[in-house]
Amino acid sequence: MSDSTTRRSFLGATASAAVAAAWAGGRTYAAGASSGAGPNDTINVGLIGCGGRGRYLLSRFQKLPGVRIVAVADINDPRTASVREQAGGERVQAFHDYRKLLEIKDMQAVIVATNKHWHALPTVHACQADKDVYIEKPLAHSIGEGRAIVQAAEKYNRIVQVGTQQHSTRHYQEAVEIIRSGELGEISEVKVWDYENQYPGWGSPPDCDPPPGLDWDFWLGPAPKVPYNPNYFLHDYWFFDYAGSFQCDWAVHHYDIVHWAMGVDRPKVVMAMGGMMCFPENNLQYPDTFDSVVEYPPGPVAKQGFLMQYTFRGGCRREHRSHGKCFFGTKASLIIDRGGYTISPENAIEDRSKHVTVDGTGDNHADVFLECVRSRKKPPADAEVGHYATIPGHLMNIAWRVGRKIYWDAEKEVVRDDAEANALVHKKYRAPWKLEV
Repeated sequence: MSDSTTRRSFLGATASAAVAAAWAGGRTYAAGASSGAGPNDTINVGLIGCGGRGRYLLSRFQKLPGVRIVAVADINDPRTASVREQAGGERVQAFHDYRKLLEIKDMQAVIVATNKHWHALPTVHACQADKDVYIEKPLAHSIGEGRAIVQAAEKYNRIVQVGTQQHSTRHYQEAVEIIRSGELGEISEVKVWDYENQYPGWGSPPDCDPPPGLDWDFWLGPAPKVPYNPNYFLHDYWFFDYAGSFQCDWAVHHYDIVHWAMGVDRPKVVMAMGGMMCFPENNLQYPDTFDSVVEYPPGPVAKQGFLMQYTFRGGCRREHRSHGKCFFGTKASLIIDRGGYTISPENAIEDRSKHVTVDGTGDNHADVFLECVRSRKKPPADAEVGHYATIPGHLMNIAWRVGRKIYWDAEKEVVRDDAEANALVHKKYRAPWKLEV
């Protein structure tokens, strides 16, 4: 793929067949699934990815009326068997290969809760199989993959919603309304942060055999073939081939709200720095301490443009608001996290401060997805919104990896005048895996 590849040429170059490679060696644990009605009645749902996030989303969907979990899939057989029991036992089909799950005709939707480097292929394949998709954030492991998902949703007329649940939470919606109303004044800067105390990290364990029941080659999938290492599998967040660390994979939640509130979703310039400044010797690749600055063009709230500053700190977690953001305005500032928001006026003499707290039970993102499956209306956090919310983190990582400021062409989705940086916009796939829309 050339450095000047655009969204359209990327998709055109990769589109040549339906589903990637023929299914080989999949293992099925149950026979038939219960048949369900169409999207106006019971919605039959499958789960792809049976790790911790998959278990959580399964529990959320199971609580909703009009939902039947009919199948689960994972390449870790013991985990698949355990989640199958959580999903309903013998009446639920279980697969080693998610592509066999997608062959279920009377299943309307799937949840994709795999590792980050496995987000794109199951989502595109699900769209091709006429399934709607609830995809965990980040939307994809590269900007090119994200664009492919957007195109797949459009081409196959599928509902694709990204798991940025803050988008469906009332106090975030209220804060966005306040920011867009102009109550804070002109905003020139937004600070975003993720603080986690993960000291001292996870060391540098030697390569070894994978645990029983884990299909390591399938887990690697389109990523380069390497020996099993416990940190790759258990802490994939920290490795280039599998994830984007906090600045991409967690902070999508933040960028989504920033874009929504500011009315601007296309960055212009990105710079980043960081390193291993806290953890002792580790085989991790992303930094434990990281800072980035992103410049955005003018918009409805920041008429001269604004800066977004992002910080990740891996060795210290504040007791309060360890994952949050602050919008700095000429009249007031608003700081917000999942616990609520606070407005602090610039003029301290005026007693106009406001603090709103929530009880933490407002996650109705799954309800929004199911309503869109029934109505066929695009969800507020659809694939394109998720794509734009994922791009800042990818660009931060690209700027950090090449060690310089980069300039983003948002229309063509390329890094301007920087072949090395632009090569990281897309990712190479290991054969036989192909991303085909």
